[in-house]
Parts: sequence; structure tokens; C-alpha cells
Amino acid sequence: MHITLPTYLTLIRIVTIPAIMGLYFIAIKFHMQWAYWFSFALYTLSCITDFFDGWLARTQNQVSRLGKILDPIADKMLVAAVVLVLIQADIIMNLHIFAVAIILMREIAVSGLREFLAEIQVGLPVSQMAKWKTAIQMIALGVLLIVPTQIFPDLHHIGLTLLWIAAVFTIITGADYLWLGMLHLKEDE
Repeated sequence: MHITLPTYLTLIRIVTIPAIMGLYFIAIKFHMQWAYWFSFALYTLSCITDFFDGWLARTQNQVSRLGKILDPIADKMLVAAVVLVLIQADIIMNLHIFAVAIILMREIAVSGLREFLAEIQVGLPVSQMAKWKTAIQMIALGVLLIVPTQIFPDLHHIGLTLLWIAAVFTIITGADYLWLGMLHLKEDE
């Protein structure tokens, strides 16, 4: 099996997840500012690879089956891992956990829907709004990762606001995907 550059970028994203989590836990446990920044830097690198793996795959005609499988998995793993450390650190808590729940439930539902549609040989392309949702979500989580550094007092509120905006986009795009899936379900029956 030939592994393309975009697939390598996706694999880098997956490999950095334990390091992001480990550095953040070190930062929390030992109050080390550098560890927050390194965790944030790795997260930012992972987000950049998410953009470039898709862009390279399309523009360089390097779309692969392995890449199509791994890319959404890597995205979901990254989001879930970062959310877990932010909840553990009490950066995301109380009602804001509902925004996270909305995002994670939609990701699981859309994955299941895509799996079903693949069985009946129907693709579910990513919408432009879903791309915006992903971008806002990634920015929100990045902002929240650096909250403990206290470089800007309102950063926490900005990050949580962006998280809720991402949750609203999540509901809208999830409903769109569900609607499309239901149309194909009726056709399949």
C-alpha cells in the first residue's frame, strides 16, 4: 500500500494527540507554563495538518482510501482528547459541557450516517458550513488550551463563546446531514 503525503500528515495528527494530552497534564499537575505552550503548539500544528492534508490530497490528486478513512477519525480523536483535558482542568465545566456534548454526539451520529450511506454507495460530502464549524471549533479549543497562561483575562469567555457558536453550527450541519441521510434511507427502502 502506497502512503501519500496527505496521509502522512493525518498520521502526524494522530501521533501528536497523546503528546498534546501529556503536556497539558504536566502543565496542570506541575503548573509549568512552557507545557501549556508546547501543548498549544502541537495542537496548532495538528490543526494546520488537518487543513493541508485535505488541500494537498485534492490539489495534488493524492486522495487515497486510507486517507479518506483516517482523516475524519483523526479529527474526532483530536477534538475528543482536547475536550477531555479541558474538562479535567476545569476549563470547560458546568453548562458549557452541553456544548461539548452536542459537538461529540453530532460527530458520532454523522460518522454512523456516513457508514450507512457508504454501504448503499452514497457519499456525504462535507458542506461549507461544516468546514466553518470545524474551523470555529478548532479555534475555540485552541483558545481554551491557553486560558491557564492568563495572558488575556477574557480569553476564557471568548473560547467558551466560540465553543457555543461551534455547537450551534454543529446542530445546523448535523440536521442537514440527517435530512440528506433520511432522503437516501427512503430511496433505499
